[in-house]
Amino acid sequence: MTDHPSPPEAPAPAAPADRRPRTTTRDPVELTRRLTAWLGTRLPGVRATAATVPDSNGMSSETLLFDIDHPGPPSQGPAASPGIPRSCALRLAADPAAYTVFPRYDMARQYRTMRLVAEHTDLPVPRTLWLEEDPAHLGAPFFVMARASGRVPPDVMPYTYEGNWLHDATDAQRDGLEAASVSVLARLHDQVPVGAADFLDTKGPGSTLHRHVEAQRAYYTWVVDGRPRSPLIERAFDWLTDPENWPKDPGETVLTWGDARIGNIVYEGFEPAAVLDWEMAALGPRELDLGWMVYLHRFFQDLTEGSGQRGLPDFLRRDRVESRYARLTGHPPRDMDFHTLYAALRHAIVMLRVAYRQVHFGEVPVPADADALILHRDTLEAMVEGRYW
Repeated sequence: MTDHPSPPEAPAPAAPADRRPRTTTRDPVELTRRLTAWLGTRLPGVRATAATVPDSNGMSSETLLFDIDHPGPPSQGPAASPGIPRSCALRLAADPAAYTVFPRYDMARQYRTMRLVAEHTDLPVPRTLWLEEDPAHLGAPFFVMARASGRVPPDVMPYTYEGNWLHDATDAQRDGLEAASVSVLARLHDQVPVGAADFLDTKGPGSTLHRHVEAQRAYYTWVVDGRPRSPLIERAFDWLTDPENWPKDPGETVLTWGDARIGNIVYEGFEPAAVLDWEMAALGPRELDLGWMVYLHRFFQDLTEGSGQRGLPDFLRRDRVESRYARLTGHPPRDMDFHTLYAALRHAIVMLRVAYRQVHFGEVPVPADADALILHRDTLEAMVEGRYW
């Protein structure tokens, strides 16, 4: 499955590959002060210290890393509170003033999903500590979880570029990381009883796949409200919903992670130590996660090759991911042309929204051609025209 057209030169991105677009208008110092006040209602006398915003802070929800510090003697510190770790992470709903990526941020839904996965699987999901739904404290709902130590494959510059730990690893180490990452999907899909995840069902007519696609169409409509529409995205929707392309049998419904990519896993060595970012979790066929994992790697690999570097062409190859998953689950992935195109389409909608946020903040001008804001425009066109894989 490695045959695909030579990637085009990457179009000029909405922001340089080594600089992230603006994601927040919040003051981290003020946020830390307010967090300390809130922590005092849970653990009297403690305060948040060493607070930092990670370089990989999300383009949707925000993350703040901090330690819990107690002014008293060690016997009275956080260790004396059963189950309360010293190092924590705060997941905060997106800043409403920052032209949010998604129309709604349901932190309770994320919190409940993580607890569900932790209860029913052996996956290393961070331990959730507290959920706060009252926005009065930090300006938006949030939850606190234990922080995992390790390293994350970077998005900026992407892990496919030279000079980062994953690119510089040996073939055997990357192979082990790939196998462990596909195993995360297999175990999630096989171990969580779908009935326990019913709160993630969008309800309505049709299969869970049909409802998932219609929800993405509604999201696209929200993204382009008052902005230029994307002819390419609309062509891709037409392709997906053509009866000739729609899966004849969408397959069994499982709990899907949603943002199933290695950039959302903390690795200790080359083994997963924490599986993060559950805001896109949904019910649907297994291939939703498989298509996303395969495509998100291709996104970085194509951009890397377009910049003149070799990247990691043998890593997370579609055929290898499919065969690994089939061996682990007994479920050979199907309709993967559909699901990788759907992943590329979903990613294009997110990229369009991020680009329009840059327009909102005056970082880039209003485009004459909305499709020019989609970095993988040529890839998505090739998929729609059946000449990518």
